[in-house]
Amino acid sequence: MHGPATVGWLLVALCAVTGLVCVLRARGSGCGQRAGAQSEAAMGFAMAAMSVPVLWGGSPALHRTSAWVFTAVFAALLARELWLLTAGRHGAASPSAKLHHLLGSAAMAYMALTMALGAAAGTHPAGTGGHHSGPGGVPVVTGVLLAYFAGYVVWTGARLLPTGAGGPVLAGDGGALRGTGATSAVQHEQVAAGCRVAMGAAMFAMLLTV
Repeated sequence: MHGPATVGWLLVALCAVTGLVCVLRARGSGCGQRAGAQSEAAMGFAMAAMSVPVLWGGSPALHRTSAWVFTAVFAALLARELWLLTAGRHGAASPSAKLHHLLGSAAMAYMALTMALGAAAGTHPAGTGGHHSGPGGVPVVTGVLLAYFAGYVVWTGARLLPTGAGGPVLAGDGGALRGTGATSAVQHEQVAAGCRVAMGAAMFAMLLTV
């Protein structure tokens, strides 16, 4: 990615931890929520790998190869999300959660393809011996994605905050869950929403560096 190495390693750590949490969620989830947790785990680990600064600070050949590999990876994740959607395999996931999964996969595929096309055209990050002609991609598309993920992180993060009555407000796959009678379910949904907030923030940061 076209950013400082420190930011890249922070994104690696954030996405890797999020992916690990999603793996644990998938193991402890019912069939209705397992597919979504698996998708988020795969996305988290792929985003962690894509954020490794070494891949983008080396030779132009390494930059170009990495970009095309990640384009293929995220295109496969996008195809999987489309298949889950059409096959009805997302279980009890809400329409907004399904759309968010699709947009996340599409955004990552878009970023990887932008970097691959930029590398093929001979534009490389500053400091690698090449030249960087400025932000890649389609400005309108990048701007829309930035606005979406910024809004998603703020909106979902705000809904995770405790209410005045002390009960949680939840943005989860199964809708709002309140009260003490479903504490374990609420906690599970809060973890799921927290994972999506973390990955949404990571996607926003990565879009800024495209």
